[in-house]
Amino acid sequence: MLEHSKLIRGEATLPALLRLRAQERGGQFALREKIHGIWRGRTWADYYRDARRVALGLMKLGLTRGDRIIIAGEDVPEWFYADLGAQMIGVQVVGVYPTNPWPEVQYIAGHCQARVAITGDQEQTDKVLDATRNGPGLPHLEHIFCVDMKGLRRYESGSPHAFEHLMELGDQLAAEDANAERRLDAAIDVLVPDDVNILVYTSGTTGPPKGAMLTHRNFVYGAYAYMVARKMLDKPFESVCYLPLCHVAERTYSTVQHLLTGGCVNFAESVDTVATNIREIAPTFFLGVPRIWEKLQQGFEFRMKDSGRLQQRLYRAAMKRGRVLSDRRAEHGRLVALGDKLEFAFWWLLMFRNMQRHMGLNRSHTRMCGGASVSPETLKFFDIIGLPVGQGYGLTEAGGLAFVQVPGRPFVPGSCGPAMEGVEWKLADDGEVLVRSPGVFRGYLFDDKGTQDVLAADGWLATGDIVEKRGDDEIAVVDRKKAIIITSGGKNIAPSEIENALKDSPHVREAIVVGEGKKFLGGLIQIDFDSVGRWAAERDLQYTTFKSLTQLPEVAELIQGVVNEVNSKFARVENIRKFVLLEKELDHDDGELTATQKVRRGLINKKFERELQIIYGGI
Repeated sequence: MLEHSKLIRGEATLPALLRLRAQERGGQFALREKIHGIWRGRTWADYYRDARRVALGLMKLGLTRGDRIIIAGEDVPEWFYADLGAQMIGVQVVGVYPTNPWPEVQYIAGHCQARVAITGDQEQTDKVLDATRNGPGLPHLEHIFCVDMKGLRRYESGSPHAFEHLMELGDQLAAEDANAERRLDAAIDVLVPDDVNILVYTSGTTGPPKGAMLTHRNFVYGAYAYMVARKMLDKPFESVCYLPLCHVAERTYSTVQHLLTGGCVNFAESVDTVATNIREIAPTFFLGVPRIWEKLQQGFEFRMKDSGRLQQRLYRAAMKRGRVLSDRRAEHGRLVALGDKLEFAFWWLLMFRNMQRHMGLNRSHTRMCGGASVSPETLKFFDIIGLPVGQGYGLTEAGGLAFVQVPGRPFVPGSCGPAMEGVEWKLADDGEVLVRSPGVFRGYLFDDKGTQDVLAADGWLATGDIVEKRGDDEIAVVDRKKAIIITSGGKNIAPSEIENALKDSPHVREAIVVGEGKKFLGGLIQIDFDSVGRWAAERDLQYTTFKSLTQLPEVAELIQGVVNEVNSKFARVENIRKFVLLEKELDHDDGELTATQKVRRGLINKKFERELQIIYGGI
């Protein structure tokens, strides 16, 4: 492995790291997936061999350095083979969210001029085929290869081919051309850290997605600097892969950190089975989006409500004393007094140990929350039971992470932690944070103006996020620069802080604060169907659908109570004076959410015209 000074500068390429791991740990498991109910592993040698087969197959098809492919599908080992195999010959990889409808697939594949599409199953294949047949089509796309061919038997021959066929093409090239393997080795050798290897299309909350060009250096630096900050270098790495691999976060941890550590990645059966799979695997590292952490907490709390009175009393006592100990730990970064350490050990033996095992996180040494803001109370819950969850701040254009909370430091409320090693940062006059590091991207594909808008010639990246400095060297995010609401009275309001406070309630799934140019703030609130449904059932309230549940006057009163409580925590000008319960869950397919489940704020006035009329009338 390269020495620290080189890795912190990102001086490695992903295919070279894979080759090194195959040489060092060829017989050890690198990947595991559940097949017919049994976890089956694939070694580092298997991983490297099949990635090479993909690389040779793409060479057989005529793809060369600088070409691009798209991968659209759920997380499976073949995703890794296609990803690393393409990169071996300098082909750039573009991931597509499995939830993207075909017009978005068409936009991304067309914009990046992809020559090959790798699809996961029939659903993803149909999207690509629809994209080729409608509108401008996909004139650059030449081949489609599908991993799971179930349901595709009656499709036109060769459209698509099986993914296995792509690897067989690689076998054919190796058999036909005695120099093919040597040419592939040479292609890996000529790769340099500043080569663009991955394009990540931004979620497009305020406009069309942009293709962020990221390099080997960006990814290797970001993953390694994170491991340094979180003191993970000498710890075992076993993770659960379930978030979309086209997202910079899952790519960083499940692909790059995996290569750096030589550990094992386990593929969850689906997003719906993540909680079960965590218990089966007991990972040592776990990355969860806020919704996963919230569901783990709520699931345990619901279970406790169904337990006996004695167990409930013990649980309440443990959480009450645990909160006191958590506050003391936050003050110093660790428990200092011997009495506090002994008391925590007592509660751990009595209650917290079993809670950790129930969640499958008892072996975990590092836990991370990413993707969006999470409720402070959710984070507090896990800290109380001895499973502190780290947060950070970053964005795709900065290679994922730039700031991260560090173990052992006193807790600064609302902070994202200090900058990682190698990150320079400063604040603009309006509070926007600017960063410069080896993780900063190369720019947006085919978009010089967009690149110039955010990336200065001297390497400073304008993040678009307004932050506040906390402590000596930490920051706290206020909101996206474009999300700031300016009322008719000229008051600047950051909506995310209010929205997050609303979502602290288990009864609120999503909240959108509105009021641009208005006299007061309003709210569009989506209830949490499971939580509110359970609440309604406990009170014998009758409902049949999500819409009928939102129309119950008792539910409106419940949410009004949540709003009142949140309003009491903010200045009057920041209070929500009127809200509307959304009658359907926000959905990516309907254009209300991005692929990363963020609200498309640019479409609020159009998508919620009726609701805004209810709130503001003719104002």
